[in-house]
Amino acid sequence: MQEMTALREMTDRLLSTASPDVARILDRALAGHELSVEEGTRLFETHGPDLLLVTLVADELRRRAVGDVVTYVVNRNINFTNVCIKRCGFCAFSRGHREEQGYFLPLEEVVRRAREAWELGATEVCIQAGLPPKMDPDLYPTICRAIKAELPDIHIHGFSPEEVVYGALRARCSVEEYLLRLKEAGVGSLPGTSAEILDDEFRRLISPGRITTAQWIEVITTAHRLGIPTTATIMYGHVESNRHRAAHLALIREIQKETGGFTEFVPLSLVHSEAPMYRKRLVPGLRPGATGEEVVKMHAVARIMLYPYVRNIQVSWVKEGPKLAQWCLNAGANDLGGTLINESISTAAGATYGQLVPPRELRRWIRDAGRIPAERTTLYELRTPLTEEDPPHPLDEAAEHPERFGSYFELIRDERFSFRKHYRIVLQQVSTSAPLRDAANGA
Repeated sequence: MQEMTALREMTDRLLSTASPDVARILDRALAGHELSVEEGTRLFETHGPDLLLVTLVADELRRRAVGDVVTYVVNRNINFTNVCIKRCGFCAFSRGHREEQGYFLPLEEVVRRAREAWELGATEVCIQAGLPPKMDPDLYPTICRAIKAELPDIHIHGFSPEEVVYGALRARCSVEEYLLRLKEAGVGSLPGTSAEILDDEFRRLISPGRITTAQWIEVITTAHRLGIPTTATIMYGHVESNRHRAAHLALIREIQKETGGFTEFVPLSLVHSEAPMYRKRLVPGLRPGATGEEVVKMHAVARIMLYPYVRNIQVSWVKEGPKLAQWCLNAGANDLGGTLINESISTAAGATYGQLVPPRELRRWIRDAGRIPAERTTLYELRTPLTEEDPPHPLDEAAEHPERFGSYFELIRDERFSFRKHYRIVLQQVSTSAPLRDAANGA
């Protein structure tokens, strides 16, 4: 109680010394009012004492929404191919179908990776990949059925709106029909990636040929209507303005007010060093990613603008590293994402924080920030008791030997998974009801 009283007194003192317009906006936020795009834009412009006050208000709203618990999920990324028909300017992960470094994981390998993750205590596999050419429209459902046939209780967090649109196009069906196929095959939730900035003018600059804002919204709202929850994201630190960031948040808020289907909001700062549009100077005015101050502001303003509709704000340790991620826990964030086990997309773009963080380490970061750690499911159900003890986890010991999981750079050189050698075999498996697919269908 004394701590809360002291915090309120500090906030009141800072409000009295802040810029008048910033103080008014934050006072409205604390009173529970929704902020306009103009007000959100102003918060993105803050520096110094004004920014400190923004983070304090975000932290207070975080406390009101979710308390002092910081969550994480034990999961594994399975990016089953890096071959993609698109050429997004920010993506250093994708390869053309004729390139030596193109890979494709056979269905058996996808299932093996999911099984290994489950045996190490993971509750989720995140399935995303490039968009391979001439794809059989049943590839995505087949992958899900194969996983679920062996691991019925694992949660499949799979297929971005970009992949859903591509799958529906290849299947010559509506987005709704394709989402129903994925749900029936075992998809439990969708990652809300491929959002980037939800403004078509800037989407055309950084990712020409990518789905439009309207298509992203269609997939997300249709998924929510069908009972498939999703995350929401933003990618920032490139050519967008403060107003674009605020407008993006306002759009996420409006969708959530309508559907209630977002489990979390995940800011993703641009990892620029290997991004083609940065290396080749393809986009005028492109910035080299977000600054540390911008990262903190994004999480804080997201909490303020999305309160109380989106309960969970996730900070990406892959993008920001442990130190900045910890600081964002004091600026509105309440979740550290997943253990990942295999992280390929940010790593390919030049991220340097590794591909795996075990539960023990995530819990240490959380405790060092003065907060209470808890493992969660994909849908934010708590799995561990809120105690002072950190329960041992099978992945803690396995993480001491990360070489067992392989790395992205090893994968793109592994002849066993060469796209050119194996893609047609996989498509034949899918289209001719190969044994693995038969098993997945219960044959």
